[in-house]
Amino acid sequence: MPSHGDLDRQIEQLMECKPLSEADVKALCEQARAILVEEWNVQPVKCPVTEAMRLILIISSWEIMYGLYDECLRKYGNANVWKHFTDLFDYLPLTALIESQIFCMHGGLSPSLDTLDNIRALDRIQEVPHEGPMCDLLWSDPGDRCGWGISPRGAGYTFGQDVASQFNHTNGLSLVSRAHQLVMEGYNWCQDKNVVTVFSAPNYCYHCGNMAAILEIGENMDQNFLQFDPAPRQVEPDTTRLVHIFDVEFVNVVESQSPIIVYISDESPQCAVVFVVHFSLQGSHNNMLYPLL
Repeated sequence: MPSHGDLDRQIEQLMECKPLSEADVKALCEQARAILVEEWNVQPVKCPVTEAMRLILIISSWEIMYGLYDECLRKYGNANVWKHFTDLFDYLPLTALIESQIFCMHGGLSPSLDTLDNIRALDRIQEVPHEGPMCDLLWSDPGDRCGWGISPRGAGYTFGQDVASQFNHTNGLSLVSRAHQLVMEGYNWCQDKNVVTVFSAPNYCYHCGNMAAILEIGENMDQNFLQFDPAPRQVEPDTTRLVHIFDVEFVNVVESQSPIIVYISDESPQCAVVFVVHFSLQGSHNNMLYPLL
């Protein structure tokens, strides 16, 4: 196990933007795994919940996306470091529960999970399945219609206000707090304030122009949203052009540094389905098509 001296050295090295050795990464992942395995599927959190508190990480649907494999391969010459990270991600808690009142997850609710005890009983130490309750917690979204619906993402479900209200009532909750969807002001109340979406990536993919937010919970459970803009960029995206790709009629490609952002819409920008695709402007691509959120 690394000593405090080792950790200080590693932090200093990272602050200088120098990668750690493969051995250091492996040792840190093993140490983190030993801590995370003791945490719960529904990790209890005490107030206050602020930027200065101990960090509680829960799993999201994007840990292995957006170039992590390529970056590890480029910096270390093999996929070992990527494997250390992805093995570690399997140990992250699924959800968090603030003072038994505010339930936090990345995505949303599941028709297979009526109670918090159902979630506590899941075996989370595995790669997230493509379907089922673990998948739903990471991929589901609040919807405009009552009941459960098929998610346009191809994973998880949409759930209505009636579902969120019943879930909160059954489990003695005041709020479901989740992420997983870009919202222009950084946060968005929905479903009669049974659910709030908090999105903490400003100007997502360097193009969306959104604010970001953090939700702070005070000692008396008072809620405070901190909104912030992105830091200035030294290199702005280039031009925008329309192309025809993947047999979709309207595609808007922002020509910037990889990944290229692709907007696919059959009606209007408000109805757009957004993906991220890696391909060269000469027309070849590596078939990597990712939903944006």
